[in-house]
Amino acid sequence: MCPLDLSDGFAHNVPLRITLIGCGKMGAAMMQSWIASGLIEYAEILDPHAPDESITQHLNVDHVTNFSDLSLDKTQAIILATKPQIMDDVCAELKGIIPENVPVISVAAGKSVPYFQKHLGKEHSFIRTMPNTPAAVNQGITALFTPSETEEAHRSIAQSLMSVIGETLWISDEAQMDAITAVSGSGPAYVFHLIEVLAKSGEKAGLSTENAMRLARQTIIGSACLADNEPETTAETLRKNVTSPKGTTEAALNILMDGRLQDLFDETIEAAKARSKELSS
Repeated sequence: MCPLDLSDGFAHNVPLRITLIGCGKMGAAMMQSWIASGLIEYAEILDPHAPDESITQHLNVDHVTNFSDLSLDKTQAIILATKPQIMDDVCAELKGIIPENVPVISVAAGKSVPYFQKHLGKEHSFIRTMPNTPAAVNQGITALFTPSETEEAHRSIAQSLMSVIGETLWISDEAQMDAITAVSGSGPAYVFHLIEVLAKSGEKAGLSTENAMRLARQTIIGSACLADNEPETTAETLRKNVTSPKGTTEAALNILMDGRLQDLFDETIEAAKARSKELSS
C-alpha cells in the first residue's frame, strides 16, 4: 500500500458519520476502503440500486433509495459521488436540507465549487476532489480543492477520507482540476488501453493471445511497482536503466519516441480537459 500523505497537517482520527450520495464503482470503492480502515462509524448510502453485500453487510451501513428517507441530522460529511450529468437533479433534492456546518465533498468531474455554491448555497463548505479508480485497492491519488475560507475541520475530514484510498494532493487553483481530471482521473483507462495495445502487438509478433496478455499485464504491473518502489528516481532514469546501447529496447524506443506518441497524448489530455470543462456548465 502507498504511504498515506498527511503532510498537509490535516488529520481527523475520530470515526466519522457520513452520507454517501451515489454508490457506483467509485463510490463503492471508496466506501469499501473507508469501512475496512475503521474510519466510518456510520454511513447512510443513497442510491437507486442496492450496494454490494460487502458494503451493506456491515451493521453500521444503511441504504435508502429516496432523498426523503435520508437522515442527515447526525452526519458529519456529505459525499457526492453521482455522475455529473445528473448533479443538477441531485442538488435540487439536497437544497435546503443540508445541515449547518456539514461539509459537502464532491467527486464529480467538472462540477466546480462555484457551481455548488450556486445550486446549494454559499453558506456551506464545499470541497472538490478528483480521485481515480486505483482507489479500489488503496493505490489512488486524489486532488483536492476548497476555498481558502473553508475551516480546517472540514479540510481535515476530506483529507482523512481521501488519504485512506491513496495519496492526496491539495491544490490552490481550482482551474487546474480540468487538467488533473484528464491526467489522473481518466489516466487509469489510458494505462489499461496500453495493456491492450501491447498485448495485441505481442500477438502480431507471434505470441498466443493468452501469453501476450499475461506478459503485457504483468509488465505494466511490475513496472508500476518498480516506479513506486523508487519514488526518488525519475521516469526518464527508470527508462534509461532498461535501455542498453544498441540493444532491443533502444531499437524499440527509436520508434516509440519519435514524437508521435507525445503528440497523441497531448491530444488525448486536451480532449479530456475540454470535456471536463463542458461538464461544468
